[in-house]
Amino acid sequence: MTQFVEIPSQRLQAEVLQSLLEEYASRDGTDYGERELSLAEKVGNLRGLIEQGELLILYEVEGEHWDLVPTAQANQLLAQ
Repeated sequence: MTQFVEIPSQRLQAEVLQSLLEEYASRDGTDYGERELSLAEKVGNLRGLIEQGELLILYEVEGEHWDLVPTAQANQLLAQ
């Protein structure tokens, strides 16, 4: 069974969080909408969603990778 761990964003150093957000924002498939956003705009939007509690950082232990997940979905994964 896959095990997930929440990584509280407040526990990450500012540079580490910035790097995670930049990496996520530059992934393929993150550009949707009528106009393309800059990397800084995408990172700012992601940071806002994390600060509002709408996104959580999850680490998948077996696969050793992380992802940003909507809070409702994250809570389901963490409850497994």
